[in-house]
Amino acid sequence: MNWPDTIQAGETEQHELLVRRVLAPNPSPYTYTGTQTWLVGAGKDVAIIDPGPTGSGHSVGDPADIHGEGHVEAILRAVGGKTVTAILCTHTHRDHSPAAAPLKAATGAPIVGCAPLVLKDDGPRADSAFDPDYAPDRILADGERISGDGWTIEAVSTPGHTSNHLCYALIESGALFTGDHVMKWSTSVVSPPDGDMSAYMASLQKLFDRDDRVYYPAHGPAVENPRQLVRGMIGHRRQRERQIVKLLATGEGHIPDMVAAMYKGLDPRLTGAAGRSVLAHLVDLQNRGEAMMRSDLWHLSGNAPIH
Repeated sequence: MNWPDTIQAGETEQHELLVRRVLAPNPSPYTYTGTQTWLVGAGKDVAIIDPGPTGSGHSVGDPADIHGEGHVEAILRAVGGKTVTAILCTHTHRDHSPAAAPLKAATGAPIVGCAPLVLKDDGPRADSAFDPDYAPDRILADGERISGDGWTIEAVSTPGHTSNHLCYALIESGALFTGDHVMKWSTSVVSPPDGDMSAYMASLQKLFDRDDRVYYPAHGPAVENPRQLVRGMIGHRRQRERQIVKLLATGEGHIPDMVAAMYKGLDPRLTGAAGRSVLAHLVDLQNRGEAMMRSDLWHLSGNAPIH
């Protein structure tokens, strides 16, 4: 999908009466044009959703997707003279939550939303690593609400991309801020051990059963046909699972070779992400008793259905 963004990093764009976005300076193969920080509220106070990165992007080993120089200042310019009621994070990858702390220091607003999570992965990460310094003042459970002048935000628990992922529903307008759970430009990376394909599929179904009017993801364009997109995403993941089962049935059980067979024409920079999602499907099949690992290769088990 070729989507020319309508704003540059540091600029603010109005999307509807209660919703504005500020674009972070961290474009990458995993963040598209950058992390989108959403400001909710048109009255005397606002909420900030997904404050974004703070990294320089220049340190050895730092990926481009955590580059956040100037982003906190851009958010504060967008806030203007309004009071910040809450700083909310959908999850704690380093392209989403690190700016929460300096924004709290600058505004006095509490950090509210997803639970903290610090995890050492079992392999190379394909997307941004977790933020170990995230420290919320209040954790929101599924269905809990916070409110301000003319707006109400409800937490919608959507584990899968990460175990602590939340979406946020704006009650007054029917908008849902989907973080990395649902995006129009790309499927979400599901990277074990914290990423869980079974939970991700259940969370997709949960959103399909809702009636949200529009999705505002953390990366890429707004989704104006939410249920249609989610239906397609569920079908896409089921198709990927069928591909994996067929490859296992032929004796192919090496993940890099499976990625090469399944993802024709894939940008080489995204090979790691594809491998993590294949692993997530395999772990899900293993948990259902349909696949197993033996001698460093994946195989079908005797319980695997015929697709």
